Amino acid sequence: MCYNMSLSPSPSLSLSLSLYLPLSLSNSLPLSLSLPLSLSLPLSLSNSLSLSPSLSLSLPLSLSPFSLSPSLSPPFSLSLSLPFSLSPSLSLPPSLSLPPSLSLSLSQLFDHIAKCLSDFLVSQDLKGQTLPLGFTFSFPCEQKEIDKSILIRWTKGFNCSGVEGEDVVKLLKEAIHRRGDFDIGSVAMVNDTVGTMMSCGYRDQSCEIGMIIGTGTNACYMEEMKNVKRVEGEDGRMCINTEWGGFGDDGSLRGIQTEFDLEVDKTSINPGVHTFEKMISGMYLGEIVRLLLLKLTEDKLLFEGQTSETLRTPESFLTKFISEVEEPDSGLENARRILSQLNLKWNEVDAHVVRLVCDTVSSRSARLCAAALAAIANHMRVSRKLDRLKTTVGVDGTVYRKHPNFSEELQETVRLLAPKCDITFLVSEDGSGKGAAMVTAVAQRLALQSRLLEDSQTLSPGDKLRQVSAQLKKDMVRGLGKHTHHKAPVKMLPSFVRATPDGTEKGDFLALDLGGTNFRVLHVRVVEDLQTVGSQLCAIPKEMMLGTGQQLFDHIAKCLSDFLVSQDLKGQTLPLGFTFSFPCEQKEIGSILIRWTKGFNCSGVEGEDMVKLLKEAIHRRGDFDIGSVAMVNDTVGTMMSCGYRDQSCEIGMIIGTGTNACYMEEMKNVERVEGEDGRMCINTEWGGFGDDGSLRGIQTEFDLEVDKTSINPGVHTFEKMISGMYLGEIVRLLLLKLTEDKLLFEGQTSETLRTPESFLTKFISEVEEPDSGLENARRILSQLNLKWNEVDAHVVRLVCDTVSSRSARLCAAALAAIANHMRVSRKLDRLNTTVGVDGTVYQKHPNFSEELQETVRLLAPKCDITFLVSEDSSSPVAAVGGQ
Repeated sequence: MCYNMSLSPSPSLSLSLSLYLPLSLSNSLPLSLSLPLSLSLPLSLSNSLSLSPSLSLSLPLSLSPFSLSPSLSPPFSLSLSLPFSLSPSLSLPPSLSLPPSLSLSLSQLFDHIAKCLSDFLVSQDLKGQTLPLGFTFSFPCEQKEIDKSILIRWTKGFNCSGVEGEDVVKLLKEAIHRRGDFDIGSVAMVNDTVGTMMSCGYRDQSCEIGMIIGTGTNACYMEEMKNVKRVEGEDGRMCINTEWGGFGDDGSLRGIQTEFDLEVDKTSINPGVHTFEKMISGMYLGEIVRLLLLKLTEDKLLFEGQTSETLRTPESFLTKFISEVEEPDSGLENARRILSQLNLKWNEVDAHVVRLVCDTVSSRSARLCAAALAAIANHMRVSRKLDRLKTTVGVDGTVYRKHPNFSEELQETVRLLAPKCDITFLVSEDGSGKGAAMVTAVAQRLALQSRLLEDSQTLSPGDKLRQVSAQLKKDMVRGLGKHTHHKAPVKMLPSFVRATPDGTEKGDFLALDLGGTNFRVLHVRVVEDLQTVGSQLCAIPKEMMLGTGQQLFDHIAKCLSDFLVSQDLKGQTLPLGFTFSFPCEQKEIGSILIRWTKGFNCSGVEGEDMVKLLKEAIHRRGDFDIGSVAMVNDTVGTMMSCGYRDQSCEIGMIIGTGTNACYMEEMKNVERVEGEDGRMCINTEWGGFGDDGSLRGIQTEFDLEVDKTSINPGVHTFEKMISGMYLGEIVRLLLLKLTEDKLLFEGQTSETLRTPESFLTKFISEVEEPDSGLENARRILSQLNLKWNEVDAHVVRLVCDTVSSRSARLCAAALAAIANHMRVSRKLDRLNTTVGVDGTVYQKHPNFSEELQETVRLLAPKCDITFLVSEDSSSPVAAVGGQ
């Protein structure tokens, strides 16, 4: 028995302490055996063996785990492929042994741990520093708080008196206090399985299950809070430590336990508990094999009926022997060596039978473990009301890690038992210690959930999303109303587009796309399909974004003129599609700007016709002319662009610098336009959702500050909470608050971080990259001239994830409102439609699209929605479809 204490991940971090048992497990092989041998062990090991006692090669032994019953034919040919796994040599980091006497006394155990911790601090030159500590404690505990954990019972051979029912953190602190030569900061108590899940979760954010199958076994997973009746609150999820090792303690597994399982339990130090663990974990597999071999020998079916004193000694058949015997190349040779070590009189048949017994025991372990894991995955899928669950299992433990077949058989069985779950398995690189350090970092900064974000529901709205979705649906109806639209924050502007392009359009067109700090000019040609012949990107200086309308449109006209020259189009009068990504009241001919957004504030433009202003600027130049002008909102253009590829595309959505959506509305609902037949595309302008104060309940102090310091306070409330123009600034304000509260960067900020808009939105995507995120966080924090450590990097990553996750969920709530409205308006049981999507936040962020789609499925369960990313942006189709 030994323990490992490691500093994670940097000297200014936290300490992680883990307890291990040095048990060495090993590999296996698919068994192919030339003997009429059949072992019949229903799902495990069966003591009912009908065998011929003769020493000729005729042992009708039938092995049938989980209803596998091979039929044998006289030519002595049996092929059983029961992939398994235990683990070859458990490789532990430098560690110190726990004396056997520590099984007796509480104070001895924790005094020993405190001594080793003291020695470690000296060796690392950390004495005198007060560091937070993550304590990985791999035994069943009832977690009261992050720093309070009551031991329920010992497992894995431990039986120290006076510990069960006590707070383990308190006992550790008391032992440290008794020494008096060092101190520790906050302590975060972490179960090893939870640590494994969290460790893997930083590499794969979809990791929501942790599993260990080694000396012992356990699993944890993210449960819906509404199902956790013992904890108040219904929003969000909580990690549940299953302690599945105790499965069967009520007798529910009695039907599949063998006499060998019962004997293992009876002779253990904790009879009657941890039934499941005793059937599948590395602590007990070797002993099950030993008892089985003894039984076969007593029945004169092995070793000529003669056992040995060594084999009769409990635990003499080590679990690592199973792996060695099942080695693909050297298994039989290892079996011969091990049988000799056990002082047994063996022959070749004995060696083959021993190999088959090992394979049976290990295969049962893999399949039972798979059955338990499938139960968790199926439960998660049903609780979340998903057609399919997509998740990752973070795995650790020598049984799973080291054996070449255990993982394969386990995964194959899980696929059979959870067919509607797409499960990826990710082996923990650092065990659970790194996860413990991460929990410690987070625990040290609980203000992220309490002091800092007192209204935490706003950053992770949970069930409030349904309220948001319902409110938007009401505002949509108001916006469509003839007498209510002028008061509606969601403008619901008719676009006068009644259908997507059908491919019959032909000819040459110009396209102009204005929506941010750059605008594009394109030459589009349609023959058999739509082609962009040429394009040019033109910058809009910051001062021009805040200048006069005439300056802006003269600049656009100049760039358009330069483009025509570069494309040799001067002299031609081509129709032009004008994609204008700002809220406009669309008229049959023109388009009136309602208000500027996205940092623009040119004077003399709001309330004016954009087409008229463009034509006037072109006329002032006098060196070229254009034909008809079709004004198209960028969101409408995105829907039309995707409509070329998928005719069922009836929703367009942009989530980039700004955000907006459009959809095909029933004409009977569009009260502001005459006619009741057919449909019309409605530009929702949902960025203004909440401008009437309806979102005040979920706005944070950071949202209010962003709005206050923007160039258009009080408008585009929703856009300021979710779009790329503002997400980086929300993160910056959050980091400043954490620093002021001395929860980040040792309480020291920098001039760079204090500069508005210094934390770019693209940093969020970079920090959340699955593989390079932490490295990117370190680079960005250095760029911001901050004094940071590894804990800071992890917390910054958590802050970014929180802000981007809120954006994705709020965006999903709004999209679900549209989809649900369309389904009800069309009186459909189910709506089947496609959403055309564009925007850098959706396209560039590593997790945004997945979280958005998952949330939409939850909020619009009767809508089958496909998401189609626009390949060409909205501009080319605006040129064609608007004509």
